[in-house]
Amino acid sequence: MPTKQAPTRQAITLKGSTNLVTEFFKYAVNSVLFQRGVYPSDDFHMVKKYGQTVLVTQDLALENYLEKILNQVNKWLLTGSVTQLVLAVISKDTRTTLERWAFDIKLVNQEDSGAESTAPKPEAEIQAEIRNILKQIVTTVTFLPVIDEPTVFNILAYTSQSAEVPADEWVDTDPLAIEASKSQQVKLRSFSTDVHRIEAMVAYRYEG
Repeated sequence: MPTKQAPTRQAITLKGSTNLVTEFFKYAVNSVLFQRGVYPSDDFHMVKKYGQTVLVTQDLALENYLEKILNQVNKWLLTGSVTQLVLAVISKDTRTTLERWAFDIKLVNQEDSGAESTAPKPEAEIQAEIRNILKQIVTTVTFLPVIDEPTVFNILAYTSQSAEVPADEWVDTDPLAIEASKSQQVKLRSFSTDVHRIEAMVAYRYEG
């Protein structure tokens, strides 16, 4: 009589992890643009995601722009050729960088965590970690300086030399850094899949 085997679980694939990370960036960018007033609050509507309410733009031009960026990020993630994404909030008038939201992308090395911990990470756990980061982005308004001027934003991608870059969509640029003497940094939470680990932080201009 055949023995009954316990159900097996499959580790999250590179493609699955890439889609999770790309989707996270979509909601993280939308959250920052809403919370920091880069776009009017009327431009956003509420959707249910990760077991909570998140805000997403209804501005068609912005939606299309972000989708194009995220499609490229998805391709870079699949080839392992992107190491960091940055969302810079910039003064519209002076072009000064006011905030710099950085998301480091690292490949998880299973060997570092030992043979015992190779069991696949449950998606519910991944989603809980993502939920915590998005909640933290919302609460940053309690300590970030109030922005009382019109702003624009820029998204930067740090890629390897071998990355294929569409010349008509991405250009080399300066890092839009904030001078060290006027910068404060706050490390945010992180999340990881079986393939990727995302670490987040925000640097903001502080002239005390």
